Amino acid sequence: MESSLSLQTNLYARITPAGAFYAVANKSESASRTLLSNILQSSGSEILTTEKLLEWAETTDTAAALNLLYRLQRLEFLYGEDTPAQLPPPSDNALAKLLPHLSDSKKALLIDQDGFYFANAGFNHEAAEEVAVLANEAIRLSERHALLIKNNLNIYQNAWGLCDPTGQSELTFFPIYIKDTKVILVTGGVPQLHKEAFVALVRLLYQTNDPAGFGMAA
Repeated sequence: MESSLSLQTNLYARITPAGAFYAVANKSESASRTLLSNILQSSGSEILTTEKLLEWAETTDTAAALNLLYRLQRLEFLYGEDTPAQLPPPSDNALAKLLPHLSDSKKALLIDQDGFYFANAGFNHEAAEEVAVLANEAIRLSERHALLIKNNLNIYQNAWGLCDPTGQSELTFFPIYIKDTKVILVTGGVPQLHKEAFVALVRLLYQTNDPAGFGMAA
């Protein structure tokens, strides 16, 4: 049976912070992550057409693609906007400029999969190096015990944090999977990943196959 859904014309696909987080917080593949990640990798200036939707969803089934788009819209992972997204141009300090917006203390780091930080906001150099090692080891430990966490405990989050007695995070490690590359986002204080700055960060990370190749540590 053909889908009764149809695209509204002349709209640009926008990913919400929740959609960006879902797309990169887990390395497992799914139709939803495929569509979201392909939109995040796009220029942001392409009008959403049926042809473009099929390309982003990596399918030839129009009905399935429309239903997927509708489901993600209902989840508030994406929406249509009548103006194209304004993306920050990649530069040596582009990532470092976004990092302060991701924490209430304006302290954040980006760490490559070898445990070295390559973008920094708010941490002094010595602390940043030590925190990078700690974050890398914590996420490796998490990955080794992934079956226990997901299958036995039914916990489907990959982030790890240090919390105060009320459960408020003081230091949090978020693994981010960009294609075949793992990056760790560290936030000092309470994370602020519900902001558009997080979407911009993810888009910038997608603009290179080597996220550590720009956004040099400050």
